[in-house]
Amino acid sequence: MSKSNRFAKVAGAGIAFQAGSAAVDSATIMSALVFQLTGSPIIVGAVTAILRFGWLAPQLFVGYFAQRSGSSMGYYAIGALGRAICMALLALILLIGSQWTVVQLSIAVMVLWTAYSFISGVVAVPYNDIVARSIPSEFRSRLLATRFFGGGVLALGVIAIADVLVGNLEFPVSYAAIIAMASILMFISSIIFITMGEPKSIPQQSDKPGFFEYLRKGIAVFQTDRVFRLFVFAQWCGGAVLMAMPFYIVQASAIGFDLKRIALLLGAQTVGALLSNFLWGWWGDNLGKASLLKAIAIGRVVPPIAIIVLVYIGATDAGQIFSSLIAIFFLLGALANGLTIAVIGFLMEISPEKQRPAYSGYFNAITAPAFLLPLIAGFIASGFGLSAVFAISLIAAIAQAYLLLLINKSEARQPGNFTP
Repeated sequence: MSKSNRFAKVAGAGIAFQAGSAAVDSATIMSALVFQLTGSPIIVGAVTAILRFGWLAPQLFVGYFAQRSGSSMGYYAIGALGRAICMALLALILLIGSQWTVVQLSIAVMVLWTAYSFISGVVAVPYNDIVARSIPSEFRSRLLATRFFGGGVLALGVIAIADVLVGNLEFPVSYAAIIAMASILMFISSIIFITMGEPKSIPQQSDKPGFFEYLRKGIAVFQTDRVFRLFVFAQWCGGAVLMAMPFYIVQASAIGFDLKRIALLLGAQTVGALLSNFLWGWWGDNLGKASLLKAIAIGRVVPPIAIIVLVYIGATDAGQIFSSLIAIFFLLGALANGLTIAVIGFLMEISPEKQRPAYSGYFNAITAPAFLLPLIAGFIASGFGLSAVFAISLIAAIAQAYLLLLINKSEARQPGNFTP
């Protein structure tokens, strides 16, 4: 298959998934669903924590097996199809569970959300490996930008439908319909990517290391590769920044925003992601993945400051609250897209080709615990208020930007400063 065809297939699969994932966005749709079910900020925090940790936790093991086998597509198929099935089951549960008790329905939702999160984590390592072998470095940021732009356009249609559903169907049947859309789009995405096939990989060594040797090499990479180590520390700070994400919705509700209009905030987030893609794609391919990563890190300081100021001034005018929240969610969407493009692109850039699955596994496993912080944020919000959560997020954003600024341009262009 030609490189242009592979570009189109990867982009097409990404567009379908991006639209599907918008329909189950953890910071808007899923947070609103769980908040209306339970009213608990701790459970709301758990939604994002489970998604992030579940995404990262399996990757150490998937990286090991993919590295040994020299093939990644089988692992991708397990994760991609598995997560689509989980969303189909969640939609079914919400449809038939409208007569269940709140406790029963809440438990079922969280169990399936947990399964979705961990099964999704199987996808990351093979996706990075296959895309890196299919698409040259100088086109990767544009590829991801195309994925997010197309996915954003399609997601706007999904959001328009979601707004109608939430406004016209009873809770939780309205959310069942939204999540069913997500499942269908995820199935489409999986089929497109799987049918693309996998490019030929570099032959693996005959003396394949055992799991504990694989772990030992991962520790050595962390100890000796300065860029990799700084990237890990910065990602830990990034996890602390994300601890506030599900609580923007809770804060919006606290200052008077009607959660029946949740689709409007998701729409603002999606439009922000959509319009920023051209900038991020150009920036990453022309100014470098490290430069993009640093710029996004600096930009992440703004949303927590904005929400703190909005609460501090005690805004009571409905129009002012609405326009402020729209602006905040627009920026959150733009930064989230830029961060994804930057992190994936930078990780591909610093990973040696023969060790790319291993590097992805190491990186994501080491950083996984940081993404449990939104769960801790639920306890902080309960004990000290939402402003404390946003203040911690702000401090973490500043720390992340500082760590990334320590990586100089020449270092960021030297893949794999350590070779085990």
